[in-house]
Amino acid sequence: MEKVNMTLSEKIEKELSRELEKSLKDSDFCSLIKRCKLSKEVVLKNNTKLMDTVEELKNCKNCKGLFMCKNKVEGHVLYPLYDGSLKFIYMPCKFQKELEKKMHEKESKLNEISNARMKDIDINDKNRVKVIKWLKNFYDTFEKVNTLKGLYLHGSFGSGKTYLIAALLNELEKNKDASIEIVYFPEVLRNMKEDFSLAQDKVNYYQNVDILLIDDIGAEKVTEWGRDEILGTILQYRMNNKLTTFFTSNLTIEELENHLATTKNSEDKVKARRIIERIKQLTEDMELVSINRRN
Repeated sequence: MEKVNMTLSEKIEKELSRELEKSLKDSDFCSLIKRCKLSKEVVLKNNTKLMDTVEELKNCKNCKGLFMCKNKVEGHVLYPLYDGSLKFIYMPCKFQKELEKKMHEKESKLNEISNARMKDIDINDKNRVKVIKWLKNFYDTFEKVNTLKGLYLHGSFGSGKTYLIAALLNELEKNKDASIEIVYFPEVLRNMKEDFSLAQDKVNYYQNVDILLIDDIGAEKVTEWGRDEILGTILQYRMNNKLTTFFTSNLTIEELENHLATTKNSEDKVKARRIIERIKQLTEDMELVSINRRN
């Protein structure tokens, strides 16, 4: 027979036991407490939070990415750690770890690019000599009133294309009072799509800055809007006003033209050719094939 006059603590203990019995019917719950090597006493006191962990782990099983995350803290799971006492911490999921890795790589690259200087360029790689000489000549002959052509620098992945041009631009900004902007083109398009209200201001700025580097053109997903309304508008203005423009790409000019012709129909081919002609008017074409410096 159930004891009639139970104390409050006894009632609480009984209720906790009932809840635990329900939880133990869940195989995922049992696996969790076994994996964490938790005693019955610890589990009894922390049943609710442990079930929260189980639910969050279940959410993760069929998740395809951060955009699908159903957990309380996006990209994280409330997970138990036991070292004499039980505590819960938010552990990043695999998608969050991938995002953090990319963010770290991006931050490292931005720091490297912002600190690039011509004196730090590796001159021992014979594959870079032609490009380095071109950059040195550009620096020596640059004046703010100049209308010098920029460079379309294409070649192998990780060969240092962006670093080389950034080193030149940083020197021009520091020593010759040039206004410069280095934009990673795929990200520029993504940001504009996320907030169309900012697109026009950004386009105006990229049209007018003294020297513009459009980094990694050809890595973006091509849309008519991005190609014609954004890229085409910027390049047309800069070409008309003879503003120095640089590009880096893993694609040759010919490969870039094919990339920009999204559907390959005659109209798209004409629009892609129009972009390529603007690039040719703005730049000299040069290739850099070298070792992968990102390894």
